[in-house]
Amino acid sequence: MSERTTGRIIRSISGFYDVQTEEQMVTCRARGVLRKDGNSPLTGDMVEISVEQGRGMIERILPRRNSFVRPAVANVDALVVFAANTNPVTEPFLIDRVAAIAGDQNVPVYLCINKKDLDPAVDLERIYRHAGFPVICTSAETGEGVEQLRQLILGKLTAFTGNSGVGKSSILNRLCPALRLSTGEVSQKLGRGRHTTRHVELYSLGENTYVADTPGFSSFDTDMMEIILKENLQYAFGDFGAYVGKCQFHDCSHRKEPGCAVTAALAAGELEPTRYESYLRLYEKASQIKQWEIK
Repeated sequence: MSERTTGRIIRSISGFYDVQTEEQMVTCRARGVLRKDGNSPLTGDMVEISVEQGRGMIERILPRRNSFVRPAVANVDALVVFAANTNPVTEPFLIDRVAAIAGDQNVPVYLCINKKDLDPAVDLERIYRHAGFPVICTSAETGEGVEQLRQLILGKLTAFTGNSGVGKSSILNRLCPALRLSTGEVSQKLGRGRHTTRHVELYSLGENTYVADTPGFSSFDTDMMEIILKENLQYAFGDFGAYVGKCQFHDCSHRKEPGCAVTAALAAGELEPTRYESYLRLYEKASQIKQWEIK
């Protein structure tokens, strides 16, 4: 006879899910009806499972607070976006797209600028501090900034994300050396990492602190990310908040309209040009969505 219990998915690989309950870790499959309904389980999900003779089955996914496609994770308290200004150089658009997706779900975003020992990334730090992001500068090589990052994520379930090769796994090894996660050298030719993380897994750092280390992505992968509806995009840019609703026209798209408070703030130096450029690129993508594509 099977027993029912609840737990959190801490790892998902090839259709198998490791679920941590209060008593034990159970490797589970998911009921076919879940996938058929387009509601596949994600790392971070709280789930109800049945266990019979040591084998588990995910019966139900409990209500999510949030969920993301890339990184494929649910119920996070914050996203930590990793960036670097050297080998590889992170495009601001990559940061802004991830931040907008998180902002669309009211999930806080922290920016971690790694490889400070190689390049301090002064401009990148200035841009995102001005835009209102908490910014931590770290070095996986020297350990600089790692304790500051630890305090920022203490007691939270956070997801580490960012382009390949910026050092997410290396910093996680610094936070918890016992993990000994695989890290890969960055290809000098391609300027990007080798995707050493191939699945999403939660790692416990103690003190009710969990980190999801996620596969890295490149600029090409951004097409796989969620598209935010164009009418919602302005709210996903937190630094636009002081100006949204103050435009001459209530349906202002903040592009070419007269009397736009956002473009006026941009001209006055109150908004960062790269942030606004990212908004325009995302607005263009969102404008291409057909109504029938919206679920």
